[in-house]
Amino acid sequence: MPVTVLVLYHSRHGSVAALAEKIAVGVEAAGATAMLRTVPALHFTAIEGAAPAPHLSRHPVVSNEELAQVDALAVGSPVRFGLMSAEMKAFWDNTSACWLKGTLIDKPAGVFTSSSSMHGGNEATLLGMMLPLLHHGMVLLGTPYDQPALHQTQSGGTPYGPSHVTGPEHSSVLTAHEQQLAVQFGKRLALVAGKLQ
Repeated sequence: MPVTVLVLYHSRHGSVAALAEKIAVGVEAAGATAMLRTVPALHFTAIEGAAPAPHLSRHPVVSNEELAQVDALAVGSPVRFGLMSAEMKAFWDNTSACWLKGTLIDKPAGVFTSSSSMHGGNEATLLGMMLPLLHHGMVLLGTPYDQPALHQTQSGGTPYGPSHVTGPEHSSVLTAHEQQLAVQFGKRLALVAGKLQ
């Protein structure tokens, strides 16, 4: 049976969306179908008169049915003080029905993120995003050290999952190593999903 991988993300400035799209390239290179989806936007009251950041929605919002039907899952969020975004947290807070039915049990999953600096909390965010996946009974995958880019990167890329560092310019353009790691992560997720079917 063909494998479908849900690449689910929240992105406000485009970096996480760019990673999601590269992961989808890897999924499809492995012969699987990539389903790119985002989570619903939340509306906050601006603090101290600051304009709210735009919610980038280059892809449709995920439905409960889509979440239940996929064979594997990649979850991405920007770093928010070492945590996943409120939008991604709100999404997981509303998946109790899926959890009660056990629809994600034994499906492979992994995480990805973007931060503004090398030590901006990307690894803490990746590890934190794994918690709801563990509660759902998913099989977690990271990036193994057989990937040369993981040894060579001077920007994003961790063994916990793909990442991007925007730098002081807040660039959403991925480096060559970040792209390679995202594509390989997508391939691995699809191949493992096929083996587990």
